[in-house]
Amino acid sequence: MSTEQSLSRLRAALDEVGVDYDEGTREGELVVTLPGERKLRTVCSLVVGADAVSVQAFVIRNPDENHTEFYRFLLRRNLRMPGTAYAIDAEGDVYLSGRLPVEAIDTPTIDRLLGTVLTACDEPFNELLVIGFLTSMRTEWRWRVSRGESTANLEAFRHLLEGTGDESGAS
Repeated sequence: MSTEQSLSRLRAALDEVGVDYDEGTREGELVVTLPGERKLRTVCSLVVGADAVSVQAFVIRNPDENHTEFYRFLLRRNLRMPGTAYAIDAEGDVYLSGRLPVEAIDTPTIDRLLGTVLTACDEPFNELLVIGFLTSMRTEWRWRVSRGESTANLEAFRHLLEGTGDESGAS
């Protein structure tokens, strides 16, 4: 099967799954944006090659602290993720990466793949923030509270952040 045929099959599967996608900047690339609950959105790149479709999605930036615990958490999650795994780039930013044979491109497989990507990026997001960025979050909380700024984007972490500064109750 040619790369163009595989790309057409992928487009048809994405259409059938009902997700929006755009053409990427690389040859054979389609970019899907998946809505999340903890992480607002996950951008997923699907690149069709001669033999495989590669999938990659940004998960979270390099943690500020607790690197060992942070990466251990991700490695343990790798054990239970079908067809994908967490990886880091040269800067330590975390991505989800995987490959799928082009012969496997069909609607149910693409639906499962995107579900796996979304689960792997969204489900652990808050826990990763707490492990790798709690000090920064506390600083942000104190700054926002001291200035009467909204703390809405930190609300999920209120139980960890209250008591770390002026508690005027800004939201």
